Amino acid sequence: MSSKTTLITGIGSLVTNDPGQGGGPLGLLADAAVVIDGDRVAWVGPTGRAPAADERFEAEGRALLPGFVDSHAHLVFAGDRTAEFNARMSGQSYTAGGIRTTVAATRAASDAELEANLAGFVREALRQGTTTIECKSGYGLTVEDEARALRIAARHTPETTYLGAHIVAPEYAEDPAGYVELVTGEMLDACAPHARWVDVFCEKGAFDGDQARAVLTAGIEKGLTPRVHANQLTYGPGVQLAVELGAASADHCTHLTDEDVAALAGSATVATLLPGAEFSTRAEYPSGRRLLDAGAVVALSTDCNPGSSFTSSMAFCIAVAVREMGMTPDEAVWAATAGGAHALRRTDVGTVAVGARADLLLLDAPSHVHLAYRPGVPLTAAVWRAGVREV
Repeated sequence: MSSKTTLITGIGSLVTNDPGQGGGPLGLLADAAVVIDGDRVAWVGPTGRAPAADERFEAEGRALLPGFVDSHAHLVFAGDRTAEFNARMSGQSYTAGGIRTTVAATRAASDAELEANLAGFVREALRQGTTTIECKSGYGLTVEDEARALRIAARHTPETTYLGAHIVAPEYAEDPAGYVELVTGEMLDACAPHARWVDVFCEKGAFDGDQARAVLTAGIEKGLTPRVHANQLTYGPGVQLAVELGAASADHCTHLTDEDVAALAGSATVATLLPGAEFSTRAEYPSGRRLLDAGAVVALSTDCNPGSSFTSSMAFCIAVAVREMGMTPDEAVWAATAGGAHALRRTDVGTVAVGARADLLLLDAPSHVHLAYRPGVPLTAAVWRAGVREV
């Protein structure tokens, strides 16, 4: 140990997500301790065998788990869609076209306004235990606005996603092929240096299978790794395309055929479920149970966005997944931590193991099960991100 060290001791229940450390897939340890050295986990084990450290933090029997990994969020935007939500809750159905409202507000906002908004949501998520968050563009839909969205996002997270193919830009409403050409050409050239991922909304009202393939293939050629908004509103080609192109994740996965489920289960593509979207649109929930029973890797994320899932709470998503999607509390917590890490192809987060980044969430509860058992209750007692206590 070469830097300042912190010993967290007296942990009643520790979720390591390392089956080699403890019981079950969560690798549960009772009466445990963790040592942080700089930004990394340096030691994990029983409290009685913990080494000395520069500082000591007493967990007092509370539960500790990895920080949440939110692998799907849309945080670079301006404006408000309260009226749309209110109308939808009064019986109006959701369509992809609602995104255009946010596009207009985002284009009109300054860089400073967009960054302040983004930073506020990142802080909000951090206070609730989210220590890794992905962020997409997709509310500018011009070369300049998409590139600035990614530049702003990259100052707050390394997990930036080029989503120029969110919807067809209003100016190209009568020329969707021309917009795909822009997204795969000049816009991609401007955005690729600021992004790790390329994404597309493969859905009726947005981009069909052929258009989505063109967008993702162009992104791959620029060195970006694909992820896909797939099968949210209807059955469609999104999941199969994601698997075929080696996407890190297929996100939403609400309407799946048996062939879609089998494809996910037989691939490295994570099924990222976003229950906030179904909750906020009164839509049918995806079946986490069906995917898990088939052997697919499942992640949970917030889909935080102003139109269809305006929540930054991973704890809320866990509770909904347990109540509505057939997942056990253990499975939901794994999906919100290690599952998200898999969806971002990260091995340094989503686990509490020696060498992992010291991203830790201490609950004001004796067990991780309380995240589903006590829905809506603020249970965050402390949060460490990269070894620094932030909450």
